[in-house]
Amino acid sequence: MAVKFQSAMGFRVVSSRLTGLAKTLRRQQTAAEAKLWSRLRDRRLHGWKFKRQVPFGPYILDYFCFDGNLVVEVDGSQHEEQQAEYDRIRTQFLEREGLTVLRFWNNDVLEKLSAVEAVIYHAVGEKAAPTTESKRKDPSSALRAPSPEGEGRKRE
Repeated sequence: MAVKFQSAMGFRVVSSRLTGLAKTLRRQQTAAEAKLWSRLRDRRLHGWKFKRQVPFGPYILDYFCFDGNLVVEVDGSQHEEQQAEYDRIRTQFLEREGLTVLRFWNNDVLEKLSAVEAVIYHAVGEKAAPTTESKRKDPSSALRAPSPEGEGRKRE
């Protein structure tokens, strides 16, 4: 079964297999992924929202900042030799989709986390994240259509 969603780059179809794998990866993160996630989650990086283990096309992204069009990957030593070509092809695909891809080695995240954060912040333009209020005022930045009437919980 496939799930269809709209991204800034148009409609995407994600297989339920990838969605299930992404959930598993979120539960089984490496020490480096956990350490970086502790700094990215809950809009801790100057208000930018990141999601982790996000299915995108045929891939699962370690971290994805939708508003910043930014992908952050944390790689272990196996990526140096065994997966170098795969990573190159994957990066090209993501860049064709309009995304910026940053790659960090596990040991850099574990030993130089502040420097990694600075590079990520620089990649989103060293500015505060767009607020929900500013998105409402600018209709061109709306990412999702509102729910059809009758769906979702109504607030009183």
